[in-house]
Amino acid sequence: MPNLSDETPHILLVDDDERIRTLLCRYLREQGMRVSAAKDAASARQTLEGLHFDLLILDVMMPGESGLDLARDLKSKLDVPLIMLTARSEPEDRIEGLEIGVDDYVPKPFEPRELLLRIQNILKRRLQKSVQKEIQMGEYTFHIERGELQKENITIKITERERDLLRQFANHAGTPIPRHELASDDSSGNDRAVDVQINRLRHKIETDPANPVYLQTVRGKGYILHTD
Repeated sequence: MPNLSDETPHILLVDDDERIRTLLCRYLREQGMRVSAAKDAASARQTLEGLHFDLLILDVMMPGESGLDLARDLKSKLDVPLIMLTARSEPEDRIEGLEIGVDDYVPKPFEPRELLLRIQNILKRRLQKSVQKEIQMGEYTFHIERGELQKENITIKITERERDLLRQFANHAGTPIPRHELASDDSSGNDRAVDVQINRLRHKIETDPANPVYLQTVRGKGYILHTD
């Protein structure tokens, strides 16, 4: 079994089926995760009082308080991703869960490997969202929230338009953005205006603006920002 640390994702599994709890706990632990288990909503609440979890897996159909009712209450109090295990196939149940804020549904019976992949995808998206506070482009760092461009801790002066463009690129790093989506409200969608703004920005983040490494043109599509 892999060595676990405080940085290892901690999962809470809530299911009244002891067999499923045992099998999933063993499997997820073998995959390098910390796992706690509860047999019903009441037990889950007690466990949640003393521990922090990175993700919860809830069975929809449980005696007493249902998984959906528990999910509804937890989403009003905690910022934690939820995956529902359900034997129900009716779309109304899935819709209700999505309205509550459930992140994913896994129908029973399921392959543990599929559940693991869904867990990993949710945790990966959450980690990217939480840590993406800045982007690095060689010697240059752009702090997204502050809208500040720095080179080796020295602030580079940029315009509000350049700041908006960098934020737009930072939120879609590695993905081409069409010119019309980069156009500002006051540029009337003029592709030439966007090209001029991109050229000015290149002079501030590229060592050789004529041969850009980070802010590149994608022929027929627009522009793309590559980050380190």
